[in-house]
Amino acid sequence: MAHLFSPYTIKGVTLPNRIVMSPMCMYSCMNQDGKVMNWHKTHYTSRAVGQVGLIILEASAVTPQGRISPQDLGIWSDDHIEGLRELVELVHEQGAKVGIQIAHAGRKAMVEGDIVAPSPIPFNDKFKTPVELSLEQIEETIQAFLDGARRAKEAGFDVIELHAAHGYLINEFLSPLTNERTDQYGGDREKRYRFLEETIDRVQAVWSGPLFVRISANDFHPEGLGIDDYVYYAQKMKEQGVDLIDCSSGAVVPAKIDAFPGYQVPYAEAIRREVNIATGAVGLITSGVQAEEIVHNERADLVFLARELLRDPYWPRTAAKELNVELAPPNQYERGWS
Repeated sequence: MAHLFSPYTIKGVTLPNRIVMSPMCMYSCMNQDGKVMNWHKTHYTSRAVGQVGLIILEASAVTPQGRISPQDLGIWSDDHIEGLRELVELVHEQGAKVGIQIAHAGRKAMVEGDIVAPSPIPFNDKFKTPVELSLEQIEETIQAFLDGARRAKEAGFDVIELHAAHGYLINEFLSPLTNERTDQYGGDREKRYRFLEETIDRVQAVWSGPLFVRISANDFHPEGLGIDDYVYYAQKMKEQGVDLIDCSSGAVVPAKIDAFPGYQVPYAEAIRREVNIATGAVGLITSGVQAEEIVHNERADLVFLARELLRDPYWPRTAAKELNVELAPPNQYERGWS
C-alpha cells in the first residue's frame, strides 16, 4: 500500500487517505446570501464519491463584509447551518471527511460598502482603500470567528481551518507589509500575531476537533515575511493546540512568483521538521508519484490538491493506478472500474 492511501488520524478523526481537497472559492451563491446551493452539493459530493479523504469547503465568510465576493459561502448567520449540515451529510454518506475554511477577506473583499483591514493600505489600485479596524471592531471580528466555529460544529464538520493566508485579514495582521498599527495588534511579530492568537483561543472555546491553519509562508517581498518567521509562528500555533499547518504562500502583496510543480512543498517540510507539527503540502501537485514522494519522505503529512481536482474529480483513482494500488470502487461503479 502506498503511503498516500494509508489512513491518517488527527485528534480522533481518521481520514481514509492522505488526499485533501484544498479550499477553492466557487463563487456560486447566486442569491448573494451565503447559503449552500445545489452546485455546492454536486461539486463537493462528487469528490467524495471520487474517494478524496478530506474535503475542505471554500473560504466561508464570518461576516458579510468579509466575503471575497458577494457570491461566497457564508457562516455569519445561523441561517447558514441547515444547508451546511445537509452538505456535510452528503459527503459523509460517501465515506469522506469534511472540513470548512472560515475566513475574512479584509482589504481584498470585493463587496459593496466599506471594507476593513489592520491598516488603511489598499492591495492595489483596483481595490478600495480599507478602513482601519478599531479595537472594538477587532473584538467583534474575533467574536465572529468564534460564532462561525460554533456554527461549523452544529453543522457537523470534522475539521475547521482558519484562513490566515493569501493576503486576507488574518494574513494582513501577520505581515509588516500590511500591518502598520502602533497598538497591541501591530509592531513586532509578537504583536502582529496577537489577532491570530486570540482568534485561535476563541475558536477553541467552542471547537475541540482538529484545527488547521492555512498560512502564506513567504510574502515574496524583501521587507515581508519568510519561512523563518512562519517557523516562529507555527511554534506558537503548536503551543496553542493547532493540529496542522496548511502551507501555501504569497498573495499578501502583488508579487511575481516563480511557480513550478511542488514549489511550496519545502515550506511544509521545513515547518514539519523545525516545529514537529503536522503539515499539509499544496501547490501544483498533479501526479500520484509526486504526491506519494511527499508523504513517503515525510515532507508533509497530507497532500492538498486544488486545480487537479477540478480537472479530475476521481483523481484518487488516477493516482492509485499510477502507483499500482488496488482502490475499491463505490459499489455502484464496479462494472466500470476495470
